[in-house]
Amino acid sequence: MTKDKEPIVKSFHFVCLMIIIVGTRIHFSDGNEFAVDKSKRGLIHVPKDLPLKTKVLDMSQNYIAELQVSDMSFLSELKVLRLSHNRIQLLDLSVFKFNQDLEYLDLSHNQLQKISCHPIVSFRHLDLSFNDFKALPICKEFGNLSQLNFLGLSAMKLQKLDLLPIAHLHLSYILLDLRNYYIKENETESLQILNAKTLHLVFHPTSLFAIQVNISVNTLGCLQLTNIKLNDDNCQVFIKFLSELTRGPTLLNFTLNHIETTWKCLVRVFQFLWPKPVEYLNIYNLTIIESIHEEEFTYSKTTLKALKIEHITNKVFLFSQTALYTVFSEMNIMMLTISDTPFIHMLCPHAPSTFKFLNFTQNVFTDSIFEKCSTLVKLETLILQKNGLKDLFKVGLMTKDMPSLEILDVSWNSLESGRHKENCTWVESIVVLNLSSNMLTDSVFRCLPPRIKVLDLHSNKIKSVPKQVIKLKALQELNVAFNSLTDLPGCGSFSSLSVLIIDHNSVSHPSADFFQSCQKMRSIKAGDNPFQCTCELRQFVKSIDQVSSEVLEGWPDSYKCDYPESYRGTPLKDFHMSELSCNITLLIITIGATMLVLAVTVTSLCIYLDLPWYLRMVCQWTQTRRRARNIPLEELQRNLQFHAFISYSEHDSAWVKTELVPYLEKEDIQICLHERNFVPGKSIVENIINCIEKSYKSIFVLSPNFVQSEWCHYELYFAHHNLFHEGSNNLILILLEPIPQNSIPNKYHKLKALMMQRTYLQWPKEKSKRGLFWANIRAAFNMKLTLVTENNDVKS
Repeated sequence: MTKDKEPIVKSFHFVCLMIIIVGTRIHFSDGNEFAVDKSKRGLIHVPKDLPLKTKVLDMSQNYIAELQVSDMSFLSELKVLRLSHNRIQLLDLSVFKFNQDLEYLDLSHNQLQKISCHPIVSFRHLDLSFNDFKALPICKEFGNLSQLNFLGLSAMKLQKLDLLPIAHLHLSYILLDLRNYYIKENETESLQILNAKTLHLVFHPTSLFAIQVNISVNTLGCLQLTNIKLNDDNCQVFIKFLSELTRGPTLLNFTLNHIETTWKCLVRVFQFLWPKPVEYLNIYNLTIIESIHEEEFTYSKTTLKALKIEHITNKVFLFSQTALYTVFSEMNIMMLTISDTPFIHMLCPHAPSTFKFLNFTQNVFTDSIFEKCSTLVKLETLILQKNGLKDLFKVGLMTKDMPSLEILDVSWNSLESGRHKENCTWVESIVVLNLSSNMLTDSVFRCLPPRIKVLDLHSNKIKSVPKQVIKLKALQELNVAFNSLTDLPGCGSFSSLSVLIIDHNSVSHPSADFFQSCQKMRSIKAGDNPFQCTCELRQFVKSIDQVSSEVLEGWPDSYKCDYPESYRGTPLKDFHMSELSCNITLLIITIGATMLVLAVTVTSLCIYLDLPWYLRMVCQWTQTRRRARNIPLEELQRNLQFHAFISYSEHDSAWVKTELVPYLEKEDIQICLHERNFVPGKSIVENIINCIEKSYKSIFVLSPNFVQSEWCHYELYFAHHNLFHEGSNNLILILLEPIPQNSIPNKYHKLKALMMQRTYLQWPKEKSKRGLFWANIRAAFNMKLTLVTENNDVKS
């Protein structure tokens, strides 16, 4: 819809501007690679150290008084030369005879009085305006400047054929400085300009307009007049001056810059131009003086399409507002712009108006503007930027009787919403609404035109988009930048949304399902927000990867982490968190599975290593030790009652009783055997521990039978534990019969370790070798011991 309105809006711009750009664009065409800026350097002559390849040279605003061939000759590639605002008095064009590529020469605002001609064929832009020439500085050689677009001149007097040498040229722009123009009273001069698209005349800024010269221009399309000072007496002189200039049928654009006039004279100028072929009238910096009274104005048929007035200074403090506003409100034109003025109101036209475009930017209009105005039936675009509007509800009511209104701009006001409980009333034709830079809050979404397509709400006080809002099914573009939104608005209420601008808000955790709910999104700008790089943001970043880079504007440079501190400044594209750390369910399942595997592993190891058995042994050992702590201190000293405790399997008892015990007792070695030394009433484990602790040595008779005896293993476990506890070497291992390693159960890993680490005595089958066996047994008891009997009798 905005594209449909562009021709109307663009046509209101000053068309001559395009001609100026086309005529002067040459000095921008070569880029800045070989540009040299020597402006404002206090230079009195052209520097000699300029680069030879210089193409653009700016030496404006210095104190250069003359130019010589040697100043320019070495700059053979020079295309653009700016020498404005210097002190040059004489110009010899032969200075540039070696600068064959020179296309742009600006010598305006100097003190030139004379020019010496020389054949030059390359100029496209030549500005000699704002100098001290008495006559127009035209050389016959200028007639060869076939590519000349812009020509600036100065003169104190004019002659009709001054421009004859260039009459055949088709110039885009002629600037004629007449600030110093002087002619005797009642004398009239004339000047003929055959071919020019734009003519710009500059007059003296403080003198009353008194120029009486007939200037005729063929094919004139744009006319600009600068520095016009009028009153009721010289107003007719100015209108007569315009008569010749506006005679041609091609004049479409007329611009007045810096004009001071009475209200009466201004109305007369409007009345003079009304039947003329001018289509666009522009007035910049208008000052109204003396008085404002009601003036008669005949709104005859006119070709004028647009009137644009920017910056009005009203020096009349007491006047009839009706007299002022009526002239503008009743104009039968399509477009009217009155901006940057002290106007406080604008009257509603009395009859159905022809206005299609109204622009009242930077006035002091209030909510009562166009209240109950039913005559703006053709109005399509209304711009009320930078005024004093405060109530959005009243703005909606204002549009109620504007059935053709499609574009409304009320930005840069003090608008608020939510003051009224009743629903807002809007004309349904509005498709583009600009509400930016106001004081609107979340409630604005309940006070919007129903068929809007483009909505601008940037720079307000919006914190969220309420869920219960008017369904804006036609909304295609939404701008909510520079607000305080904390999330991306979904498309539930905006089913056609395709463009979203939401940068510079407070969005920290954008919804991951945004792109799913907004299937028609073709452009989103959401950068420069304080993104919190946590698990919640992870899914949004994932969804971005599935979107085309053309959709996300500013990605990735404008999308950075703000929190936590460790991630601050990190681009979102580089932010990664594992699935496990973000998915609680998965984390619980993973931990549970790990614990289950660990439990199964531990259980298997326990079963494999018979850990319960060891736990029981540790428990028994601990209990026995705890009871030992309750024994008085004097009894804690260890009392050895036996030289050796013998542990064996019952299946090996015959050998123990017939071979081992008899021999040891024959050697006066006191033996502790379970069948004769265990104390009745105590547990087996406690008896085993007591016997081991009261014995200097523990003898273990190892055999396959021993391996199969759990009690034997108990005795070995406690004896080995006592070994480390007491720090003594008290184990004697006797291998009665060979024990294959694979026959030892895994839970008896201590037995395996002992047989691998310690020396054991093997019972020999041959009787001849048994003497050595017994000798080794005796050697194990080579210490003289003091034993304490159970009755505390000491034995050696």
